[in-house]
Amino acid sequence: MTPPLTYRALAALLGYPQPALLAAVDEIREALAFDEDIAARVDALLQTLADGDLIALQESYVQTFDRSPNHSLHLFEHIHGEDRARGQAMVDLIEEYKAHGFEPVSDELPDYVPLFLEFLSLVDAEEGARLLGDAVHVLDHVGRKLAESGSAYAGVLQALVSLSPVAPEPLTVPPVRDMDEALETFGPGADGVEPLLKPVMPQIAPVNFYPKGHAVNR
Repeated sequence: MTPPLTYRALAALLGYPQPALLAAVDEIREALAFDEDIAARVDALLQTLADGDLIALQESYVQTFDRSPNHSLHLFEHIHGEDRARGQAMVDLIEEYKAHGFEPVSDELPDYVPLFLEFLSLVDAEEGARLLGDAVHVLDHVGRKLAESGSAYAGVLQALVSLSPVAPEPLTVPPVRDMDEALETFGPGADGVEPLLKPVMPQIAPVNFYPKGHAVNR
């Protein structure tokens, strides 16, 4: 089973570069050294962070994740697009967090990969593996897109895929909806821009990291 520290270390590597992250490169490298495969996958990124200029690293991060939808670290963006199902998926994931006593303090949406990994580090190993297996199809998709662009961040997503008990399957193209229509239907989220359905269903529903009708072998 995956040690909680592994999820935290990989989450840190996917975060926006800050001085604290650069100072922790050796610590992260040590935390991941137990698995030679994972260590090899993230080595290029660790070296980039260790040798890079902070401002240049931050600019590269923004260019990679914020300006390229294919690389988005928001899981549901890749499977729901702006479809209304995205809002309900957010609600279901929030309820999953609450059911395990996890109350995110971040301003990020609940499907933000580093936040999701933080959650996995707090649940028991079996539950963490199950949820990682649910999300692996999206993580693999993002990792492939990053690899196609030559980004060192691809290694982090590849490492996560290697930890999954479920083999990833290809994603279908997410449905496209007009942003104005989505905002009118769901209202703005915490950032005032992203549409987000308000939590109106108290029951805990299964979290689906793939569109309806997408068959996944379990």
